Amino acid sequence: MNSFKGAGGRPGSGEDPKSSSVLNPPDRRPYFWMRPSLWVILILVALVPVAVAWLQYLMFGLPNVPTTPNNLPEVAGTPHGFPVWLRVTHYVNFLFIILLARSGLSILADHPRLYWNVHCRPGSDWIRLTPKVIDPKTACTVNGYWSARDDSRYISPWLALPGFRHTVGLGRHWHFLSALFWVANGLLFVALLLGTGQWRRLVPTSWSILSDAWAVQVHYMTFHLPVEPNGFYRYNALQQLAYFGVVFILAPLQILTGLAMSPAIDNHFKWYGRLFGNRQAARSIHFLGLLGFLGFIMAHVTMVLLTGLARNMNHIVVGTDDLSPRGLILGVFGVGVVVAACALANWVTWRQPRLLQATARVLVQGLTGRFLDPLKPRDQYTREDISPYFWPNGKIPTSAEWTRLAANAFRDYRLLVHGAVVNPVELSLDEIKALGKREQITLHHCIQGWSGIAEWGGVSIARIVELVRPYPEVTRVVFHSFGEGLHSGAYYDTQTLQDALHPQSILAYEMNYEPLGQVYGAPLRLRVENQLGYKMVKWIRSIEFVVSAKPVGLGFGGKNEDDEYYDLVPNI
Repeated sequence: MNSFKGAGGRPGSGEDPKSSSVLNPPDRRPYFWMRPSLWVILILVALVPVAVAWLQYLMFGLPNVPTTPNNLPEVAGTPHGFPVWLRVTHYVNFLFIILLARSGLSILADHPRLYWNVHCRPGSDWIRLTPKVIDPKTACTVNGYWSARDDSRYISPWLALPGFRHTVGLGRHWHFLSALFWVANGLLFVALLLGTGQWRRLVPTSWSILSDAWAVQVHYMTFHLPVEPNGFYRYNALQQLAYFGVVFILAPLQILTGLAMSPAIDNHFKWYGRLFGNRQAARSIHFLGLLGFLGFIMAHVTMVLLTGLARNMNHIVVGTDDLSPRGLILGVFGVGVVVAACALANWVTWRQPRLLQATARVLVQGLTGRFLDPLKPRDQYTREDISPYFWPNGKIPTSAEWTRLAANAFRDYRLLVHGAVVNPVELSLDEIKALGKREQITLHHCIQGWSGIAEWGGVSIARIVELVRPYPEVTRVVFHSFGEGLHSGAYYDTQTLQDALHPQSILAYEMNYEPLGQVYGAPLRLRVENQLGYKMVKWIRSIEFVVSAKPVGLGFGGKNEDDEYYDLVPNI
């Protein structure tokens, strides 16, 4: 198996992850910024309930909290005890929540800005985890501009999975693999919950639970712990509401907002993304959902500690209602196993990344290839929807050939289309334009997390296929670039022939009704709207039709797939 190699910093690059290629380096110290108006809202959300609770307490005293005698094993049909299936799924859920949170942080660090608008215009972010002095519109790197890749941040592998910069591909593999098992475990839990009497623990059956939960909350906020019912038999109203919200509201919301970031879904079902406002709003809600889970875990653990650690651990670990130390010992051991699993995950990532990539291709791509890839991109936007700023990405080519062609406005450019075809051709830009023009205004999804809407004009790839007539055994199309990959070497990527034939798959020579700029891929760039941005090769040098991607590069389907272990078909 291949593994990252390199001296220090980000493995595989020889680069200190804290170093900068910026000509006038900005402040690289950790930075957190949130809009002042949101600080006000956050403070109000935190303080107003506390103030109301204290006002009620000072004016009327503590409210009555409905209690259940702890010596009653069951009240009004409420189940008691925690069966084995509940205890096991509870533990498995904890493991995968930790993996999801850690891998999610790695993904967030690749574009550490969150927005409520789909355009991701610099300055419109509501929270930013990058230094304030960085302004992508004016900052200048050795490439001549500040790209989205330059904006990514270092994050420690002690906190994130896998950590370090430019590892979003590996982080995505862990995130989606963990999500599959987390969802499967959650579905099993809910099915067994609803199929047994255990659902009565979580699902409210009366609106009185709201007033009862507030009564409990007043006690907590005024530092008067209420008489707690024995959790082995039932929860108090606030616990019940909290567990119900996490299981039946927060968890489904995380799944739905995650799907709303899929280019295949967004560009086929335009209405779906609008359920949350837009793609970026879904990303922001997804982040807030992560904070919700972490906040719940902190509160949950705190209450376990305060209300009888030994008895509570026996409840959920061994299923008994006593004060023996067995549950606590086994619980501590279980937490140690989770810590060991996190360490093992980091080891696998850096020592066996191909194994991780192959596993993700079998499990994750097996599902996305079946359910997402067949969704043909079809949604379009209006001219008024075009983003005022579109993040540049990638390194402008430095080859003498591209520089010479660019100096002559690409009048001497020839696109070579060859490989397993009946009629290989070389086409000038004028000849390409003569094949017919398709225009589309579409939503771009970057693997880093940002998005933007732009108009693209170009020739349909289906028209190219019609012209060169590939052999029947052809399955993939290789797009070779004048540009280089992150780890040097010519950039390239592949598309399935099926995806290349989608109506919105084009070779674009126009962006926003003007000739394609050098930063954005001149003379030609690829648009395949059910994929993430790294699959849409810029600065196209040639197109090659092949039977398989195995002989191309290292054989994993593209430059980023070879060097950074990215997805082969990223529909999400």
